[in-house]
Amino acid sequence: MIYETFSEEETKELGRKIASKAQKGDIYCLIGDLGVGKTAFAKGLAKGLDIKEAITSPTFTVVNEYQGRLPLYHFDVYRITDIDEMEEIGYEEYFYGDGICLIEWADMIEELIPDNAIWINIIKDLDKADNYRKIIIENKKEM
Repeated sequence: MIYETFSEEETKELGRKIASKAQKGDIYCLIGDLGVGKTAFAKGLAKGLDIKEAITSPTFTVVNEYQGRLPLYHFDVYRITDIDEMEEIGYEEYFYGDGICLIEWADMIEELIPDNAIWINIIKDLDKADNYRKIIIENKKEM
């Protein structure tokens, strides 16, 4: 599916709507350039899961955990230099646990991502507008 947003608030709202249908074990893989809105999307997803804490990108910690309607495990794997680092943090417990995983820069660890993951590609197009985003959501099985 393809969505278009024209503000950070609209990007957050899309995340919130997706979270309203989220189920235990869902994995959302975010890809897109720096500053494209991955964290804005994450904030909306968290809101849709009734998470009250402030959402920040876990760039230096790799994963942040939040409690809401379902637990949210928010990964940022941008700084992962060796796939073994994911083993060290016990990624399988998160991926196959009782919560939702949201993985920023997921294409960097694609070989670890289960086939049922939902891929979300956020693309900026300054020719359309400064805050325009094209958001493509697809299941890996459909790709």
